[in-house]
Amino acid sequence: MDILVDLNTHAVAVMSLTVVALFLFTRDTIPIETSSLVILVALTIGFALFPFNNDDISLEAGDFYSGFGHEALIAVCALMIAGHGLVRTGALEPVGRILSRMWLSYPKFTSLITLLLGAILSAFINNVPIVILLLPILTTVSIRAKMLPSKVLMPMGFATLIGGMSTTIGTSTNLLVVSVAVDMGLDSFGMFDFFVPVSIAAVIAILYLWLIVPLFIANRVAPFSDSSHRIFSAKLMIVKDSISEGMSIEEIQKKTDNLMKISRLYRSSSDMYIFPTKNLIVQAEDMLVVADTPENLKSYETILGAALYTTLGAVDKEHPLQADEDQQIAEIIISQGSRLSNTQLKKTHFLERNHLLGLAVHKSGRVVKTILKDISEVTLKVGDVLLVQGKGEHIQELKKNREVLVLDATSDVIHSKKAPIAFLIMLGIVVVSAMGILPIAISATCGVLLMLLTNCLNWKDASNALNVQVILVVVASLALGQALLKTGAAAYLAGIFVSLMDGSSTTMMISGLMLLMAIMTNIVSNNAAAVIGTPIAIGIAQQLNLPAEPFVLAVLFGANMSYATPMAYKTNLLVMSAGGYTFNDFLKVGIPLTLIMWLTFSWLLPVLYNI
Repeated sequence: MDILVDLNTHAVAVMSLTVVALFLFTRDTIPIETSSLVILVALTIGFALFPFNNDDISLEAGDFYSGFGHEALIAVCALMIAGHGLVRTGALEPVGRILSRMWLSYPKFTSLITLLLGAILSAFINNVPIVILLLPILTTVSIRAKMLPSKVLMPMGFATLIGGMSTTIGTSTNLLVVSVAVDMGLDSFGMFDFFVPVSIAAVIAILYLWLIVPLFIANRVAPFSDSSHRIFSAKLMIVKDSISEGMSIEEIQKKTDNLMKISRLYRSSSDMYIFPTKNLIVQAEDMLVVADTPENLKSYETILGAALYTTLGAVDKEHPLQADEDQQIAEIIISQGSRLSNTQLKKTHFLERNHLLGLAVHKSGRVVKTILKDISEVTLKVGDVLLVQGKGEHIQELKKNREVLVLDATSDVIHSKKAPIAFLIMLGIVVVSAMGILPIAISATCGVLLMLLTNCLNWKDASNALNVQVILVVVASLALGQALLKTGAAAYLAGIFVSLMDGSSTTMMISGLMLLMAIMTNIVSNNAAAVIGTPIAIGIAQQLNLPAEPFVLAVLFGANMSYATPMAYKTNLLVMSAGGYTFNDFLKVGIPLTLIMWLTFSWLLPVLYNI
């Protein structure tokens, strides 16, 4: 077979752009949404200047924008919003309460139940709400049971990814692969058409996660497990004839490199508190009310020549610094849909609105900002952890409004009156689609409308649930897949694959294709890997005169094996932050899991499709 036949200039250009896209998607320094937009713009400009017409097949620049209205993207967005509705109302919290009680009595058995439940729920609901539900519960019960959260969080996260593979609506990747296959003329997959092979593989994988992983996974401590970042309230008394006497507030702050934040000034001569304006002159025996770490407070005392006091008197060995009794430390994980994602604290006034003190930010396995620097200028990303301190009532209020994912020392789960309504709406979305009454894009859109009409969500919640990164990756991937298909590049790449695998069995070809997708999904976007891989898979099947379904499923399963790296899937980042995992931890646990799933599917697909 001459695989170079009909290879045209447009096909070469599109394949080159595909290589560029895969490279851009691996760059941490370039936002993936920017890379997606670059690819989309390059396609539209290229085909606008050089239109493609070949054998009654034409492709114009405007065709690449069709992804914004593609049924798969509509379904993905609607399900993201509906899943956010479950989080906002606490519809899944009764499950959390039951698990929380069981963990303390039967930890090993409940660990298995948690993995199974996470997998089952993720078959019908995007796994992000499931992980958001289970993270604080598992963190709290781990602390109470005197074990490290790192033993249970990663297995839980991977179990939800495995469960998401089992239905057409389990992940956005599934929806995209199925939709692209239908666009290319294949019959539509039913919701449970590949449930059986996934269930068989899941049994083996979950046994591995339950029994084996806890034996060798590293003991990791959560990012802020010690109290070294705790803030203490104190007063700095200006000593007579000290260098600070007679200075303005602005001058005093400059002496501390503007690190010291003065909330109030107590003037003993008039027995009153004064707001510390920058031009206010400090007098002897004035007291500056500040809050900071013990190290910083002692440093300010030395720099200013002041005396450090608490409510118990001067700070000394007999009266050390003590934190306020009603103050609590909490970790806030930036999750998908959070208003803090891709923004800075100073722009949102998040800390001020919630009466909290920001202590530190944890990014990608390291603390990059602490109270020593202004954390308000840090751009927060999904998976980052913000350490805060505040009164218990303010921490609980923050948990209730569900603006962010809060991990604290309590296992309180919040349940709103709208929770049953949100749950029934989500159930209706799944049932109506599973019974074939309406396509998932329509049933999910109807569900979103019902959640808005019943006040389970408002429009701000809905807009926060949408992820620009996901939308642009999907649109760019659909555009690239369309270009690969219509220019003949997909058929050319399929021919190369067949030639390279010449003499191999069908099982080896399916296995090789799946392994290629598994590697790609852990390096680049899983959705991009899926959409690019689907037309190539169908081309391979056509050249071999074999049914296309097992090859399409090889792409679907491979593109869902996002286990080996933390950046492979958004919930991996959440789990990494909460459990204190490293990149190598994902490699040690994720690579064996990938091999288990790959080998199982490599055996099952040929058997089930009799090829």
